[in-house]
Amino acid sequence: MNLFEDIDLFDEGKKQFTRYDLPGTELQLWEQFFGKAEADRYFKSLLAATPWQQRTRQMYDKWVLDPRLTAYYGGPKGLPWTELLVDIKGTVEAACGLSFDRVLLNYYRDGNDSVAWHSDTLPSDGRHHPIASVTFGETRVFKVRHKSDKAVRPLDIPLTHGSFLLMGETMQELYEHHVPKTSRKVGARINLTFRMTDSAKPMYFVESARD
Repeated sequence: MNLFEDIDLFDEGKKQFTRYDLPGTELQLWEQFFGKAEADRYFKSLLAATPWQQRTRQMYDKWVLDPRLTAYYGGPKGLPWTELLVDIKGTVEAACGLSFDRVLLNYYRDGNDSVAWHSDTLPSDGRHHPIASVTFGETRVFKVRHKSDKAVRPLDIPLTHGSFLLMGETMQELYEHHVPKTSRKVGARINLTFRMTDSAKPMYFVESARD
């Protein structure tokens, strides 16, 4: 499949802002935060230029491959920032008034790629920080649920091409999130999560990306 030819099929949603009513935290979504032409350009450039790798982690008594490809920039253990990532970061920072010094890129190649229920790990300074999440490419559902209070209604948020989701600093403490697999035939999605310094992040054994 030629992803560049399919790029016009990406759903960029409607240009709107949503503030979700979640107890104890902030969750805000800007759809079409990046215009289509700009989002298309970022998607193509990131897909082609990023040194994508597939992490391997231990699960019980065996090692398993992550069902997505990743790249990590900034901080003491990341790759050097590129001009492209600095541009995206600057646009995000100008909108939310925060400053980020590292970014994790996730490449979901198709509907078989996913991320399990989780909360992002506690940074080395002992407190959580806001996280800015930017999506380019195919729309995937971002699920959110409270860790303990079943009375809080779970959310299913479609993250569209060029969208920007801002998770508040208490989001990881109280909630967990998940991008499930889908049986639908979907194209590639690239997600960037901008974060603040965490020098205690564990290292992973890295395998070469699959074709």
